[in-house]
Amino acid sequence: MKLVLASHNRGKLVELHALFAPLGVTLVAQAELAVPEAAEPFGTFVENALAKARNAAAHTGLPALADDAGLCLQALGGLPGVDTVDFGQRKGYPAGDTGNVQAVLDTLRAHSDRRAALVSTLVAVRSPTDPEPLIASGRVSGLIAHEPVGDGGFGFDSVMWLPELSLTFAQLSPEQKNARSHRGQAAAHMLALLRDRWLA
Repeated sequence: MKLVLASHNRGKLVELHALFAPLGVTLVAQAELAVPEAAEPFGTFVENALAKARNAAAHTGLPALADDAGLCLQALGGLPGVDTVDFGQRKGYPAGDTGNVQAVLDTLRAHSDRRAALVSTLVAVRSPTDPEPLIASGRVSGLIAHEPVGDGGFGFDSVMWLPELSLTFAQLSPEQKNARSHRGQAAAHMLALLRDRWLA
């Protein structure tokens, strides 16, 4: 089965390719098919992921898979949430992971509550008008470290500290991370849905 992956994020592409390989699902990056990025005007992960999946399906005629993920900080009432990707830029930091991480660290200096969650929502559609999209989500709770630790991963992996392991995601191997991460959880749920609903 071939699915268009509605993402331009290289880190997500690598992780999802590895997570979906056991099912024999081929993920084709939407950039390879000249699919433009979809607008993401919504306030929830599921709405934005659905918009991205429908956009990719509409431009390719293929089933599509989209991920919308972000960091939710307890001290900020769940923000930055769906605005995670440009959180740093909105606060005057350079675009990209480094700027986003620094923005979070600097923002939390004024707060004692460092609880955080990484959230991932995957949506798959057979067509842009699919009335029954498959929806899977994953969530990992932890604490934001006071400084980056570890060399692996991407995004907030270097500051997402997992108390049960006393490590950040960036200190785990890709296999260890995929087994525990928000995206790994969402992918496992999505694989089960695909087997049951589309491949049965």
